[in-house]
Amino acid sequence: MIETGAPVPDVELRTPGPNGPEPVRTGQLFASGRSVLFGVPGAFTPGCDRTHLPGFVAQADELFAKGVQRIACVGVNDAFVMDAWGKAHGVDGKIIMLADGNAEFTKAMGLDKDFSGFGMGVRSMRYAAIIDDGKITRLDVDESGAVDASSCGAVLGRL
Repeated sequence: MIETGAPVPDVELRTPGPNGPEPVRTGQLFASGRSVLFGVPGAFTPGCDRTHLPGFVAQADELFAKGVQRIACVGVNDAFVMDAWGKAHGVDGKIIMLADGNAEFTKAMGLDKDFSGFGMGVRSMRYAAIIDDGKITRLDVDESGAVDASSCGAVLGRL
C-alpha cells in the first residue's frame, strides 16, 4: 500500500469526454492544489452506488468550501460505465470520473484486491485520499469494505 508523503502514481487513465473516453495522466491531474480522490470496488455495486458516490455528490460543495480544488472517483471499470454511473448520480462539474479499466493505477497504489470469488476479478479496495500538490497527505482505507473511513463525511472531518 502506498505511503503518505509519496507522490501519486503517474498512470494514464480514461475519463468520459464529449466525444468518448479521453486519456488523463494522474500525475498531471493531481500535480497542483488540493484534491480528494476516492476509490471504489465498482460502479453500480451496492455500497458504491447507494452510499459512497452519492455522499461525495451531496457534499461536494462542502469540500470545495474547505479548499479542495478537485474531487475524483476512480473505479476498475471502463470509461463508458464510469460515465453512465456519473450521469446516474449527477456528478457534472463536481466529480471527475476516472476509469482504471486494467487496474494499473489501483495496483500502483497497492490498493488492488481479488474479488474473483464474487465474479468481479481484480478491483480496488475502498479508500479516500487527500492529495496536496501531487503528494498523498492522507490515505484512509476501509478494510472491511464498508463505507466508513472513506466516506465524504469522514474526509470532511479531516480537512
